[in-house]
Amino acid sequence: MKTMTARDAKTHFGELLDAMQREPVLVTKNNRPVGIMISIDDAADSLIPEMFMEKEAGYDEWFQAKISGTLESVNSGESQLSAHGEVMDRVWQKIRAKAEPAST
Repeated sequence: MKTMTARDAKTHFGELLDAMQREPVLVTKNNRPVGIMISIDDAADSLIPEMFMEKEAGYDEWFQAKISGTLESVNSGESQLSAHGEVMDRVWQKIRAKAEPAST
């Protein structure tokens, strides 16, 4: 990861923009990390865009209801928790199965 001081980032902003298109750039001030600059393409693969997206009316209430329902299900024994790795394995299996061409 490239590192740039805040002063250099300010003075050479065009270079910062070019560099962050290739890789994340750590910005420092007084030899301490203060931020990371990433391209919009890199941000698309994270939760960052979701933080800035406008949500439809009622989204927060719907989301809270889903979380509450899930917690009630788990607490009542109706559902059980799975380890993150196990869930991701199942998700990838489903993705691979859909990506495989149908046998003729």
